[in-house]
Amino acid sequence: MKTIKSIAGRAYLSSASAVLGLILLAGCSALPTPPARPVLYDFGPGALAPVPTDRRAPLPPLALADVDAPGLPEGSNAVLYRLMYADTQQLRPYSQARWSQPPAQLVQQRLREQLGQRRAILKADDAAAQARDPAQGSRLPSVLRVELEEFSHVFTSATDSAGVVRLRATVVDLTLNGEALRGQRVFIVRTPARSADAAGGVAALSDASTQVAQELGQWLEQVADARP
Repeated sequence: MKTIKSIAGRAYLSSASAVLGLILLAGCSALPTPPARPVLYDFGPGALAPVPTDRRAPLPPLALADVDAPGLPEGSNAVLYRLMYADTQQLRPYSQARWSQPPAQLVQQRLREQLGQRRAILKADDAAAQARDPAQGSRLPSVLRVELEEFSHVFTSATDSAGVVRLRATVVDLTLNGEALRGQRVFIVRTPARSADAAGGVAALSDASTQVAQELGQWLEQVADARP
C-alpha cells in the first residue's frame, strides 16, 4: 500500500513539475523580442597606409572653425533621406541606421583630412588668439567657416537616388583690426547611390563629402592662398 502511495506521489510531483515547466515556457515565449539595434555608420577608416609625400610646395596654414549645420536637426545622428517625388520638404530618418557622430563632425573630419594633405590645419580659436597678440605680426592664417545646409539621401524616384551634400564656405582674413571677408561660395555635390537603402545612402554621402572637400580645397588655393 505504501509503495502504491509512493508511486502515486512521485507521479503527482512529476506531473506538477511538467505543468510548471510549460507555464514558465509559455511565459518566456510571451516576452517581447528586444528591438534590433541600429547599424552605426561613419566615413570609413581613412588612410590605412602612409600617404605618398606631395612634392609640391606646402600651402599656407589654414584655421578651420567647427562646422555648423543649420540645415540639420541639432545634435542628431540620424541618417536622413528625402522623397522629392512625394514630399520635398520632409526629412525622414532611417529607423535602423545612425551615424557614429553628428554629420557636421564627420564632414569636419573629412575636410581636415583632405585640406591637411598640403597645409597645416589649425583650430580657429588658436588663430583668433594669435590675432589678439601683436607680437604675432600682421601675417595671420585665414579662417575657413563651413555651414552644412544639406546632407541627405535624396530620392527623385523609388529607384533613383543620390547622396547630396550642400555647404556654404566662407573665408576671412584675421587682422589686428578685425576680420576681412576673403570669399564665400556654395558647394553642391550629388553622388548617385548604389542602392535605395540606408547603406547606399551612407556610401553616396561619404563619396560626396570627399568630392566637396576636394572642390573646396581647389577653391581655397584661388581665394585664400592668392593674397600677397
